[in-house]
Amino acid sequence: MSNKILLLEDDLLFGESIVDVLEEEGFGVVLCRNGQSALDETYKNQFDLYLLDINVPLIDGLSLLKELRRANDLTPTIYLTSHNEIEKLSQAFEIGADDYLKKPFNIDELIVRIHALLRRTKGKSRDCVGTLCIDELHKCILMGDKELELSLKEYQLMGLLIRNAGEIVTKEMIMDTLWSPSEMISDGAIRVYINRLKQEIGSDMIVNIRGVGYRLVS
Repeated sequence: MSNKILLLEDDLLFGESIVDVLEEEGFGVVLCRNGQSALDETYKNQFDLYLLDINVPLIDGLSLLKELRRANDLTPTIYLTSHNEIEKLSQAFEIGADDYLKKPFNIDELIVRIHALLRRTKGKSRDCVGTLCIDELHKCILMGDKELELSLKEYQLMGLLIRNAGEIVTKEMIMDTLWSPSEMISDGAIRVYINRLKQEIGSDMIVNIRGVGYRLVS
């Protein structure tokens, strides 16, 4: 199966030229011309790589990646920046960018960087507790060979438990991961998601630490 790339570029002609070249290289590419449509696509599709412009309509490229990283989306990301955006790159790397190319760039260099980044990240994207694994690259939870059918928040919560397996995941950690600070969240809402995960993986794997939080055991 070919690697799937999300390209955020508001210059239609330039974006389509990149799409043509990448598709010739065997990649599947989805072109978005504003940050909101790009964000929507991440909910509908699983991507192997993001190529992001910074100055785009609705949601800029930096805010988009910040939102994705907050949602535990660790998909490898390359920024395609203009010269006057170089000063923003330190912010981009703090957010979680992996690489960048300054416009105008050589398309062959972009292809080399894409392949290099995919090689580096392949195999580093999966954490497992027994047969239960989170695939960060494809944003899914696997139990053996079966992919669990989870909502975004269920995926985020399951990932938090897996990455902290054997340790207590407090209710505060769960709230910080699943909801923004402005949202009002009850313990009941957390229990709903915990019970949903127990239905998927077995109730004996998630232990309730009364009044504190939860712990995933193998």
